[in-house]
Amino acid sequence: MTLVWKSGYSFDSDASTYIDAVETADGQALETGVRVAINDFVLGCKQDGIWNAIKASCILAGARTLDGALVPLVGSAPTKQGTEAGWNYNRETGLKGNGTDNSLDSGLNMFDVPLSSVHQSVSVSAADTNAGSTSYIGGTFTGPSNSLTEINWNVSSLIFRSRNVSNSYVANGEQDSTGFMGTSRDNSSNFDYRLNGTTGTVAAVALSSSNGDFSVFRRTGFTPTNARLSFYSIGESLDLALLDTRVSNLITAIGAAIP
Repeated sequence: MTLVWKSGYSFDSDASTYIDAVETADGQALETGVRVAINDFVLGCKQDGIWNAIKASCILAGARTLDGALVPLVGSAPTKQGTEAGWNYNRETGLKGNGTDNSLDSGLNMFDVPLSSVHQSVSVSAADTNAGSTSYIGGTFTGPSNSLTEINWNVSSLIFRSRNVSNSYVANGEQDSTGFMGTSRDNSSNFDYRLNGTTGTVAAVALSSSNGDFSVFRRTGFTPTNARLSFYSIGESLDLALLDTRVSNLITAIGAAIP
């Protein structure tokens, strides 16, 4: 079912439900342009055939309050971990971690995503500035062989893993990259990564899964990031280029709609 807004503009029911929940959390209506940006994103993902693959997601921008930003677009509401006063939220650019103890528990268990069908993505507004190594998103997997699913930042590179350890994609010199980045695996032998508008493939066997939730602003058991993120999604495999286009358009449209 779609809901019809004035001037004949039709809202998708999932988008309308999400917008209503955000406005309830905010205690105030969103600008029309922000509403339209959200609706266009949901409709676009459905048209692209990638919507159902998203199992946990938040638009970490657009909402008027942090509570509104943590309303889930899909899946369970994330749980804040760490210092309550340490969160820094900006409507246009998203949520910034404190780099010490703040992170989000996504509420999505790693066992609830198939071993050989998994994606993770973030939209980075400002890169990490820590002196060491942190993760933007991910989880630690244990089993016959330890493995990681993460987008890892360090002082000289970004590292992409998808239920593997060795044969990771290492983007040397790209530590300051912003915008959409992600991984997607649709088989046991390799995975795709996306960075700076380009998709590549890495030969890396899917090793194992374990009981525990995916984290955002960190990889489970790892140092949290102080990056600023405006979107995240986790779920089954999907086309990263299509999601990149939708997320990039969403964040641009939100920024343009906020006075």
